[in-house]
Amino acid sequence: MFNYEKRLQYPVNIRRTDAQMAKAIITQFGGPDGETGASLRYLSQRFAMPYREVMGILTDIGISVT
Repeated sequence: MFNYEKRLQYPVNIRRTDAQMAKAIITQFGGPDGETGASLRYLSQRFAMPYREVMGILTDIGISVT
């Protein structure tokens, strides 16, 4: 069972962007065509959905991919 809480586990304060570090992190998550990449896209797209039902579907798909 999953709990949908809209808060971060740790506080985040981004002072400057680092494209090289972002590229390394994305590569670790399976790259653009990997299963983990697809899962993360589903999970990140859920926040833009206007309907709770669609948000839940994207969450279920994103969780089942990994």
